[in-house]
Amino acid sequence: DKHSIGGIPGNRTSPIVVSICVAAGIIMPKTSSRAITSDTGTADTVESIAPVSMPIKKLKAIVKKTGACLVWGGSLGIAPVDDKLIRVEKLLRVDPESQLLASILAKKLSIGSTHVLIDIPYGNGAKVSKKRGERLSRLFILLGKKLGLKIKTALTDGREPIGNGIGPILEIKDVIKVLKQDNSPKDLEDKSLFLAGEIIEMVGKAKKGQGIIMAKEILYSGLAYKKFTEIIYAQGGDPKAWLPEAKYNHIIISNHRGVIEKIKNSDINYLARIIGCPIDKSAGVYLYKHIGNKINKGEKLITLFSESKSKLKEAVKFFNAQKPIIIG
Repeated sequence: DKHSIGGIPGNRTSPIVVSICVAAGIIMPKTSSRAITSDTGTADTVESIAPVSMPIKKLKAIVKKTGACLVWGGSLGIAPVDDKLIRVEKLLRVDPESQLLASILAKKLSIGSTHVLIDIPYGNGAKVSKKRGERLSRLFILLGKKLGLKIKTALTDGREPIGNGIGPILEIKDVIKVLKQDNSPKDLEDKSLFLAGEIIEMVGKAKKGQGIIMAKEILYSGLAYKKFTEIIYAQGGDPKAWLPEAKYNHIIISNHRGVIEKIKNSDINYLARIIGCPIDKSAGVYLYKHIGNKINKGEKLITLFSESKSKLKEAVKFFNAQKPIIIG
């Protein structure tokens, strides 16, 4: 299994990593959360094209048939105390360290995982600094040993959103672009390949340094997309489902030429919430640029999508006041 500590908009690596790893012969019953502190959770995103709530009996049948699943952990009742605490966290928009550790490991243990990779995004705008990320890494590994889990951690760059789409439908579109190798968001692709490679090495399917090579072969050959479609169909979904654009949109253009210096994750998450995420599946934010990218005056910076004119108006007002994207 793999799990991220969250907080990074658009960081939808799980469906890609699961598809690659299962195509490599690894069993991955992936249970995911709905949004807690971010705009959208993996379960909210996958729900755009497939049911994610199901009884444990059906889940077992799906895993037996395909080698994996992409479901909402809260629907299974496998970690009931955690489910209750998550409801409180969601209302307060908090994710304290002790609960974060317990929540992730409770879900992994209860689903029967033996090997777990934890993605810890760190940096300015992430949930944790590098120092705190390293501390979390040590705690995950220590607790894993006590619980009989083989845990590996990956400290990743969490200074900005991953991919272009933020919001359930926009994110699943990014996932499919990576899997089909059709105008793939490079940062999402690279991170997914890295994480998949780590898991492939972790379970002994490849030697150290060779996991990412195997992951690339599986992705570029189309095997990962084939496996993804198998999993989605098995869950009663349709990977080719029509993914509608929101009724209203607003394009924000750059007022001057420069370089993207900073993208504030918390503000982008909040912006997506204002606009209707994750309840409105088509609501969201589309980013055209990332940190370090050049931008010209009059070029598209971001597009806001919403099913509500009033929510869209509020989101534009928030963007103009908070300036979540800084151009130097």
